[in-house]
Amino acid sequence: MTQHELSAISVDLPIVLRLATENDLAKLEWYGQYRHYRNLFRRAFREQRMGRRLMLIADCNGYPIGQIFMQLRSAKRVFFGDEDSAYLYALRVMEMFRGQGIGTRLIQQAEVLALENNCTWATIAVAKENNGARRLYERLNYHVYGDDPGRWSYLDHKNRVRQVNEPAWLLEKALNKSSDLR
Repeated sequence: MTQHELSAISVDLPIVLRLATENDLAKLEWYGQYRHYRNLFRRAFREQRMGRRLMLIADCNGYPIGQIFMQLRSAKRVFFGDEDSAYLYALRVMEMFRGQGIGTRLIQQAEVLALENNCTWATIAVAKENNGARRLYERLNYHVYGDDPGRWSYLDHKNRVRQVNEPAWLLEKALNKSSDLR
């Protein structure tokens, strides 16, 4: 090898899907990239402790490199009666780990957890301009059933109100125990 040649290595990293712990909350900010969601992470964790939400993470060597959160028994599925529905949201995978099936596995595991919590439907929203995510959800048998103006607000890490305006498609999927979710 000459001084100008570079070598490459391949690294095999185990990734474990698990529920978030309190120790994960600061790490979910991804070194400051999502610090503005600090209060949302804390609220979701409190609600996980109360059994109303679940925070599923993809853990790589003690660090959450992916996540999906779930609100149990959501009112988001308003068009089809009163079946129990899980609302999946906040799906993200660190850019360097995308394209490896982690997002797919997070969604599939969230569906298993929804079924274990007696939910018969899963709903997820996707920003109207996020065609890649919409293709992923449709590949996993989610179907568009409506849209949402995507207007909401939250308190950031400095307790300032942040407004969000992100029009979204609403997609749903019927869950059943015989589906190939595992």
